[in-house]
Amino acid sequence: MPHLPAETTILQVIPDLNSGGAERTTLDVAQAVVKAGGRALVASQGGQMVAELTASGAEHIELPVKSKNPLTLWKNAARLADLIRSRNVNVIHARSRAPAWSALWASRRTDIPFVTTYHGTYNQSNALKSWYNSVMARGDTVIANSHFIAELITERHPFARDRITVIQRGSDLKGLDPANVSALRRQALKDQWGIPSGHPIIINMARLTAWKGQKVLIEAMAHLMDAELHGPIAVLAGDAQGRDGYVAELKKLIADNDLQDRVRLVGHCADVPAAMSLADIAVVASTEPEAFGRAAVEAQAASVPVIVSDLGAVPETVLAPPQVAEEERTGWRVPPSDPAALATAIRHALQLDGSQKQKLTDRALAHVRQKFTVETMTDRTLDVYAGLLETGAV
Repeated sequence: MPHLPAETTILQVIPDLNSGGAERTTLDVAQAVVKAGGRALVASQGGQMVAELTASGAEHIELPVKSKNPLTLWKNAARLADLIRSRNVNVIHARSRAPAWSALWASRRTDIPFVTTYHGTYNQSNALKSWYNSVMARGDTVIANSHFIAELITERHPFARDRITVIQRGSDLKGLDPANVSALRRQALKDQWGIPSGHPIIINMARLTAWKGQKVLIEAMAHLMDAELHGPIAVLAGDAQGRDGYVAELKKLIADNDLQDRVRLVGHCADVPAAMSLADIAVVASTEPEAFGRAAVEAQAASVPVIVSDLGAVPETVLAPPQVAEEERTGWRVPPSDPAALATAIRHALQLDGSQKQKLTDRALAHVRQKFTVETMTDRTLDVYAGLLETGAV
């Protein structure tokens, strides 16, 4: 594990700490900084993950960095610059566009290295959006969380080409190992969700927003009503984050297809390993490109067969024909927004015999062990920090 120079302080800036891949990565990196002998600070507007952050030895500073108001962005730059000076921060690392502008200005005022992680595909429909997004390519090092995103950055912001480093997201393989999930945790979650015994469980771990494709999965479930599948139940586990209108649309779609007994909306799930250990299949039904696709990696790490929309960084995370031979498959990739194709893949996955399923999940686990461990991700991120401090980049 890398060691940081003595007394090194790393400040990460993110809008909030509720749920999501960027937020989880923030916590993982903060914990690694502490383990490496540094001080880890995170500035955000707060959220349900703050307690976990502080339990790891990191410190949370509450600032209104979620705001996109130009005046607030400018004030946040001053707040961050004051924080950098008072806490002797050595590197500032921004993980979202609005706080990244404040972090960029603060780094320039204080002459410390500025790091960004390009976590998303970001809508870029006009010149103003292009300029707004460009802050994520202005870091002294620009971390792309997939090769797909690295190509996107190069295409959109060619000036950043020589400063891009690909560091794919990592998952806690030990925590996701079903052998490390107690029967008590599994049963507690199953009871909480109201899942009767004897039904295959299809898990969809994603915040409730249209592009995550919950409607596609619900429509696919309508294709799977035949008795031979023993009544699979789809669990949509994700935080609505205030999208009450979208939740109402999902409930109506469930009712319109008479799927009240086949689809559960269970809200945010804090125990992802337990959820995965209950699942017979994991589905990632995104209708727009995933910048990385952590849910697909977590499913493979938990030895759960996974089906994903064939978009974005998916070819990096889930191996399937024609990219690889059938005997190298680690999951299924289906066309996005195609409920019938998704239903067909679910049917195939549920009809695997024990030996076929074991071979598939063994390949998938080997794949993520080789490419997507949290230790690899955090080690490489700390190497970025150490390299910038060594060269004195500003």
